[in-house]
Amino acid sequence: MPNLANNLASTVQEHPEAVAIKLDDTSLTFAALDEWSQRVAGLLAQKGVQPGDRVALIMPNIPQMAFIYYGVLRFGAVVVPLNPLLKSREIAYHLGDSGARLVFAWESVAAEAESGVGQAVAAANQGTTLDVLAVNSGTFLELLSSVDPLQIIAEVAADDTAVLLYTSGTTGRPKGAALTHASLHRNAEISRDLMGTAVGDVLFGGLPFFHIFGQTCALNAAVLTGATVTLLPRFEPGRALEIIARDGVTIFEGVPTMYIAMLRHPAVSTTDVSTLRVAVSGGSALPVEVLHEFERVFGAELLEGYGLSETSPIVSFNRRGTERKPGSIGTPVDGVEVRMLDPEGVEVPTGEVGELSVRGHCVMKGYWNNDDATAAAIPDGWFRTGDLARYDDDGAIFIVDRKKDIIVRGGYNVYPREIEEVLYEHAAVAEAAVIGVPDELQGEEIAAVVGLKAEAAPADDAARERLAAEILEFTKERVAAYKYPRRVVLVEALPKGPTGKILKREIRI
Repeated sequence: MPNLANNLASTVQEHPEAVAIKLDDTSLTFAALDEWSQRVAGLLAQKGVQPGDRVALIMPNIPQMAFIYYGVLRFGAVVVPLNPLLKSREIAYHLGDSGARLVFAWESVAAEAESGVGQAVAAANQGTTLDVLAVNSGTFLELLSSVDPLQIIAEVAADDTAVLLYTSGTTGRPKGAALTHASLHRNAEISRDLMGTAVGDVLFGGLPFFHIFGQTCALNAAVLTGATVTLLPRFEPGRALEIIARDGVTIFEGVPTMYIAMLRHPAVSTTDVSTLRVAVSGGSALPVEVLHEFERVFGAELLEGYGLSETSPIVSFNRRGTERKPGSIGTPVDGVEVRMLDPEGVEVPTGEVGELSVRGHCVMKGYWNNDDATAAAIPDGWFRTGDLARYDDDGAIFIVDRKKDIIVRGGYNVYPREIEEVLYEHAAVAEAAVIGVPDELQGEEIAAVVGLKAEAAPADDAARERLAAEILEFTKERVAAYKYPRRVVLVEALPKGPTGKILKREIRI
């Protein structure tokens, strides 16, 4: 049967006592993970939830998140994972849009969730009822212990929706990408194969499970394989280094800002990271300088991949043990086709820039209850990613930039990533974002917002001005005259999303 929960059931048969989930001193075997998921399914039946109903999960990376996720799938309902940092108004929108029937919320966010539920119910105005179950390590587990486990795994079709994953909403309100049991299962297999995940491997679980990267490439891939995921609910580079050493992490998955933060942490030079075999970067562009530095310092292969919430997520990847082209996101994975299309939907020649478009098993069914948005995103069977990219003669894909992030300066297209790569080469720069700002003469002008390495922090305002001017001149010497930033702004840190991805839309200068 295609239900994604069958992966857990199969692994339990072969490796019942292997550790599935670890959080500091707490360990959960695959047998325990399966039993708790059965009790969650039993609880859903008690609460009157029906197969196909949406069930929201609002919690960080904790063991409860894993077994509730698989319990909802086992029951045949749809998981709606939400960021625990959302406020009540945002929660209300997601619950209302998805039509959720039940909410599991970590105890620290339960009050916010209750408020969101109240707003969602009031907005529905149809006598809707929506329960919130506060999740903790005490009374919640006692509640589950009193529930009869539901051992049967619901029969579903391969194309049935398993997870409703809301996009970050960079263009308008968030939209729910409907991901199927089949697409998530295939992506877990691909993730396992690309990273060589096997029984005995330990995966770093610092990417949130409410995000598709962590959900597919860590949780689902480990459950499929029989590997362990060691959790870090909130990323902090020092703690991440501790966990690598303590638990013998063999596979690290992260976004570029995580790698940068660990490389800049004082403990990096004294931490034993010898168990690390491979690392994977996604979520945003990986600066080439960071890739080289990480591999030199950690002694592990760092592979860049590409994917989106709407593609479950893996589209392309750099393969282990092969010659890589720095800056490339690799080649399409098995069963996935990629084209670069012009605005009319015509494929552009090799080497030219077009919108990266995807077709294959990974692509979502569509946006939940949003036919117009679905038609705009998939007008002809090809999902338009919004990313501009090109192929080289060997078929390697290079992201040029986000379509909407292009800066048009005086009639010239400027791709921020190109300038950001140069900024990262400067010895003082820890993180950088290049954005367009309105300009009467040029239409848009180029600005660079830069976070500095700790040791490069200027002592006073005069030193700050000198450093900003130095960085500007450094960039000016390395890019065409129409591309270099006319303004460099030094900040403590850049705004980031839950995965550590830099949020350009929140930058204010």
